[in-house]
Amino acid sequence: MGPFSNSMAQNTYLCSQFFHAMKIEEEIVKRRTFAIISHPDAGKTTLTEKFLLFGGAIQTAGAVKSNKIKKSATSDFMDIERQRGISVATSVMSFEYNDVLVNLLDTPGHKDFAEDTYRTLTAVDSVILVVDCAKGVEEQTKKLMEVCRMRDTPVIIFINKLDREGKDPFDLLDELEETLNIKVRPLSWPISMGQSFKGVYNLYDHSLNLFTPGQQRLTDDNINISDLNDPLVDKLVDKRYADQLRDDAELLDGVYDPFDMEQYRTGQLAPVFFGSAINNFGVKELLETFIQIAPTPRPRETDQRYIKPEENKFTGFIFKIHANLDPKHRDRIAFLRVTSGKFERNKFFYHSRLDKKVRFNSPFSFLAQAKNVVDEAYPGDVIGLYDTGNFKIGDTLTEGEQLQFRGIPSFSPEIFKEVQNLDPMKTKQLEKGLQQLTDEGVAQLFVHEMGQKKVIGTVGELQFDVIQYRLQHEYGASCRFNHVSFFKACWITATDPLKLNEFMRRKSEYVFEDKDGNAVFMAESAWILNVMKQDFPGVTFHTTSEFKTEMA
Repeated sequence: MGPFSNSMAQNTYLCSQFFHAMKIEEEIVKRRTFAIISHPDAGKTTLTEKFLLFGGAIQTAGAVKSNKIKKSATSDFMDIERQRGISVATSVMSFEYNDVLVNLLDTPGHKDFAEDTYRTLTAVDSVILVVDCAKGVEEQTKKLMEVCRMRDTPVIIFINKLDREGKDPFDLLDELEETLNIKVRPLSWPISMGQSFKGVYNLYDHSLNLFTPGQQRLTDDNINISDLNDPLVDKLVDKRYADQLRDDAELLDGVYDPFDMEQYRTGQLAPVFFGSAINNFGVKELLETFIQIAPTPRPRETDQRYIKPEENKFTGFIFKIHANLDPKHRDRIAFLRVTSGKFERNKFFYHSRLDKKVRFNSPFSFLAQAKNVVDEAYPGDVIGLYDTGNFKIGDTLTEGEQLQFRGIPSFSPEIFKEVQNLDPMKTKQLEKGLQQLTDEGVAQLFVHEMGQKKVIGTVGELQFDVIQYRLQHEYGASCRFNHVSFFKACWITATDPLKLNEFMRRKSEYVFEDKDGNAVFMAESAWILNVMKQDFPGVTFHTTSEFKTEMA
């Protein structure tokens, strides 16, 4: 082959690389990946379904009443979720709206499953936080917001249930700023609420959206209002409410700065919308504004460098594992967030923790339980990979580069119980079930070397019900959980191996291993933990499993 041929081949390669890069950038611009989070019963699952209705992903919405799902919500697919009327697992749903591919992650609202939500927040680029207008900021809302602030995740706040009586909107804005430690800027404003609720004025595009009780709105019937002093406003909403709206709008402009896109995208400012998800009111305006202002896929930190989404080579990480997503097929699914480049079906990728190549012939996208095989995926996409036990939460896939994504830790649990096997004939099933469920992140498993004592650690009591239910129904194993008096699980490290070995020898009764073989000290009280820190200054006690970038 002569010099001319070499030059031609080189030019062809450069052109293909250029078009490959252009294609990736085009796909990135189209994508918005976000999570909906809230305190339980604020209306998160209802809002999720209304987004899916607008995206054409579902035809009918589930009705959530009296804390029981009578017509099961699309995203609540586990039996125990349907029985209790709560979301206990994260669902991934993708749909298109106005030529934008929206990847929506619906998270558990119940506080007992907060850690699953914390990990999910590592896989999204922005968040919509749902707040009940009557209850305001609740305990779980504050905790979730703290996790968002750790990574400066952009947040939009949707104040829900305006068709019911609630707190004064100005009081709600003050409460949001004070308790969530973030500046807010309303982009829509309610005209009264409860029985006299008239609608919402969109401060962003100066349009009036009138409310009709009991009407499921899917059409665009906003009325553009160039001037609030227009007599038409008095006619549409009654002069008394129109005058109040004018006063409120004037006060809002005087108190709040104009909306700043950059402050929102750096997590410093939260735009606020008002509406009623159950009535599909204010949802379309929220969705359309979200698509306009929410960030496209963002760079991610690894132990080596920051990965930019527009890079040619593929990278991605596992943020969730779910066994038996489909009870009929006993499958185990790893949820992968694509971070850069292009994921391709049947292509070999490098599994950095196992130091081996893997490929996937049936990767798929989600609509809750519905799965569609995909040939390719781009930054921002979340895809499911059938897993035979190769993956753990936090695992990284690349095209050969050795790196590990950061920010996907396990937190120290708050409740600890020892596992007691009730059926010795099903010991293998119990072992397998505990291993898979803890790989999913449902709970954490700590094993004592002597006697193989197994302790489960969770954030809340309800997780034990879920574990027990799933062990019985998915693995045919029966167990009892006996309370043990531990205060905190601390991962232990030391720069001097001799000091670590001395500590582990002297405190062997309280040193366990997590499922990855890391040493964990089970402290019985805060006082004992402080004494250990003083007596063993060479040992470091970590409250998250991510030692290098501790967040607690």
